[in-house]
Amino acid sequence: MAGTVLFHELGGPEVLRLEDVPVGEPGPGEVRVRVEAIGLNRAEALFRSGHYIEPVRRFPARLGTEAAGVVEATGEGVTGLAAGQPVSVIPAFSQNDYGVYAERAIVPATAVLPRPDGVDAVAGAAVWMPYLTAYGALVEVGGMRAGDTVALNAASSSVGLAAIHVARRMGAVPIALTRTDAKKDALLREGAAEVIVTGAEDVVERVRALTGGRGVEFVFDAVAGPGVLDLARVVAPGGTLLEYGALSGEATPYPGFELGMPALNMRTYTVHETTRDPERLRRAEAFVASGLRANAFRAVVDRTFDLGDIVAAHRHMESGTQVGKIVVTTAP
Repeated sequence: MAGTVLFHELGGPEVLRLEDVPVGEPGPGEVRVRVEAIGLNRAEALFRSGHYIEPVRRFPARLGTEAAGVVEATGEGVTGLAAGQPVSVIPAFSQNDYGVYAERAIVPATAVLPRPDGVDAVAGAAVWMPYLTAYGALVEVGGMRAGDTVALNAASSSVGLAAIHVARRMGAVPIALTRTDAKKDALLREGAAEVIVTGAEDVVERVRALTGGRGVEFVFDAVAGPGVLDLARVVAPGGTLLEYGALSGEATPYPGFELGMPALNMRTYTVHETTRDPERLRRAEAFVASGLRANAFRAVVDRTFDLGDIVAAHRHMESGTQVGKIVVTTAP
């Protein structure tokens, strides 16, 4: 038996329950992990509340796609992983099939990466999803190069901060967008070349001024909704508007028609495009591990909670006040 977070109905954080659940043995292609730390993601709040891109298929439902721990056992056909090995679990599966909000969890071996030396459990649960998302979208899909400029909103999120670091690592210029000036100094410390406070400044005017009127090669947008029209206005001809989230909860217009057919590429992206493609994941793992070794990348952790406080952890995530990743730890 192991403490496992389940929910029996859709709703707010209060529907989450920590229950004792049998764990069992890993099947073919699976790994059982003793979980030490869990990284929280917005996708989990959306799944829990019934607003994710994938609906909950059955109750009680599990939750969580990102964690760090130690391998306990491997199933038939699993190679390259062994009992006692420190690992990270990355988002490469449906929460309808697996969930890592637990003291022990069975997951697909394809979602398990060896944890690099010097990366502890908290960092190991916080570092992969943000960097895999930022690298996969901006580099693998977008083809970002040295000298490019990227404007990114939700900049204080774990993915936003990773995008700043990835841009710097590639020789690109990150411009961070944030609603108030409360997080401006933190974003500058993390490497943002400029910070635009969207509640007090004209985003289009500022971006145009910062880029000599050219606009940016990339916009990395986690919000979507009506705001994409202004974001599209700052994309340079031939540039790309990458949509990786829908935090606004509102319908998203297609700006190509609204703005008179500019030379604009608009594309959605999910981290599964990287984590479920073996070749992309191989390159992404090498890129992130290289950045970690060079101290160019690091886990930015806002706050940690105990597993028994999962409701409070989800409430904090939904507050939007965090800078970086929220991590939940299990009892030693």
